[in-house]
Amino acid sequence: MSQEVVGWLREVKDLQQQVKAAKAAEQSAHASTDNWRKRYEIEAEQRRTETLALQKTIAELQAEIDRLKNPPTVEIDSEIAQFQTVAELQAKLAEVWSDRRQLAEDLKAEQLSHAQTRKNLTTALGDTVDMLSKLKQT
Repeated sequence: MSQEVVGWLREVKDLQQQVKAAKAAEQSAHASTDNWRKRYEIEAEQRRTETLALQKTIAELQAEIDRLKNPPTVEIDSEIAQFQTVAELQAKLAEVWSDRRQLAEDLKAEQLSHAQTRKNLTTALGDTVDMLSKLKQT
């Protein structure tokens, strides 16, 4: 019977060691879980902060787009209100049309210059490719 008791004692010790190992593994798992949870929370907070900053930037850009699309009529209205006579208003209109015409001509000249530059660069590129092909052949 004493051998039976010794066997049971060994089995109890083995079970105690297994319980200790299981508790240690559980504590380690909890520590790992806590570590990952903390990392996740930090990452989530960073993403929330970035999202809020990006939303603010988007709102600012949208406001700027709206402002550029819709010129302030208050300024235009107040400028028009300064004119005392129809002749003054007609003179301002003539000035604005003249400016518009000049800007349109400037734009057209710039477009023509751009087209000529593109043509010249394309020709130069073609000449360079031809020259390189001839050099490669020799």
